[in-house]
Amino acid sequence: MKKNYLFWIAVCFSLVFNCSLAFGSQQGVEIQNVTLQESIDQALENNRSRPASRYAVAMAEAQHKQALSAYWPQVSATGGYEIKDDDPNFIFPASNISLPTITIPGLGALPLDSIEVPVQDVKLMDNESWKASLEAQWLLYDGGMRKGYSEQTAGLVEMMKQEVRRTDLELIDTVKRYYFGAVLATKLHNVGKETFERMEATLNLTETMYKEGSGSVKKTDWLDNKVMVESIRSMVALLEKNELMAQAALANVIGRPWHESVKPIDSELFYTPFGSELDQMVSSSYQFSPDWGKLESALRAAEGGVRTAKSGHYPKVAVTGELFKWWNDYDGGMSTDKNREGWTIGFGVQIPLFSGFLTKHKVAEAKARVSQLKEQRMLLKEGIGLQLKDVFLSLNAAEKAFNASQTAMEASTENRDLNTRAYQHGLVETEKVIRAQLVEALMQAQHYKVRYDHIALCSKVNLIVGTEWENQLKGQ
Repeated sequence: MKKNYLFWIAVCFSLVFNCSLAFGSQQGVEIQNVTLQESIDQALENNRSRPASRYAVAMAEAQHKQALSAYWPQVSATGGYEIKDDDPNFIFPASNISLPTITIPGLGALPLDSIEVPVQDVKLMDNESWKASLEAQWLLYDGGMRKGYSEQTAGLVEMMKQEVRRTDLELIDTVKRYYFGAVLATKLHNVGKETFERMEATLNLTETMYKEGSGSVKKTDWLDNKVMVESIRSMVALLEKNELMAQAALANVIGRPWHESVKPIDSELFYTPFGSELDQMVSSSYQFSPDWGKLESALRAAEGGVRTAKSGHYPKVAVTGELFKWWNDYDGGMSTDKNREGWTIGFGVQIPLFSGFLTKHKVAEAKARVSQLKEQRMLLKEGIGLQLKDVFLSLNAAEKAFNASQTAMEASTENRDLNTRAYQHGLVETEKVIRAQLVEALMQAQHYKVRYDHIALCSKVNLIVGTEWENQLKGQ
């Protein structure tokens, strides 16, 4: 039983849509040729997500420096002017001073009366005064509080740096997929144009054979062929649109203006066997994965939080000092040269006695956070291994599909050539020639799609474990 070749058209349409409709952008006006590395460099330079990540690093570094500032003495200078409604004074209360009995030789004892001292209003200083001082405070011992804050902020800095790496890896992965997606769209467009040209040539041959009345070709064959040619003509228009959309999407992801499009310089979808074992890939991922590095940094920060919480159990010891001078126009009372300027040095200790078990519960919370992150680390370890196993199996399947699809593509090309030559001599039917041409286009499209999938999977490996893993592999 002969197969209906319209089925192959449906398959071709389905494959074309799956390969091409993932690109959504506007058709560009200006088209420039770019290499893959140029695309990546421009994306890293122009993409707005990278500055946001780097500002997060700058914020974390500033917080870390804030924590380190607690190790230094804190020095401040103050100055001010003060005026009061009245001059400060001191009331010396009234008193009665008793005089002692005086004995005079020859006269005997002479008793003396007491002396009454009235209330005295003593002025201390003028109501206006100026003052300037230089104060210093240095924390000598804090029970590990400053070290804990330093560890927390240092862990935050590393977390933000890993987030920057994650942003860069995601951007590079996107550029690679869009770049080779544009190459794939061009390849499919070329396949469509070549198929259309061959089908159009077959249509002309069918028309000639039908009009000459050879008997082996009927008018229905010519009409079926014509329907097929016009259908492929519309498919080629769609493939051309998809090619332009893919180029515009690539321009968008690398930061070009909306009215520009870029075209990849590469015209082939390169294929390089992966050549690595799953165990090696998984073990290397823990060293280079930004997600793993971010979690490890978060764990170090949480351990610093435990140290900070525990410092609440210990005393705080500090040294304080002040150098001061003040000015007042009055020359009596408290306004003396000794009082107007001087310095003080102090030594203070703060010992926590009871806080309602607040410190105890803070320590428990910090320890629970550390335990939570350790469990999340185990989950991440299994998750990364599962992700890489899925990619590894997909790569194996893609490599097998590459060999099979390449063989099928070569066989379909040879089959189309034989059927075309046989058709010219009236040895095969029109339907078989059309089907052979459609099968060749389908096998070519499948093979190019397999190549693209293999490139995308290799890029996904770098996204999961980082580009350092690929560099290490190349250096072996």
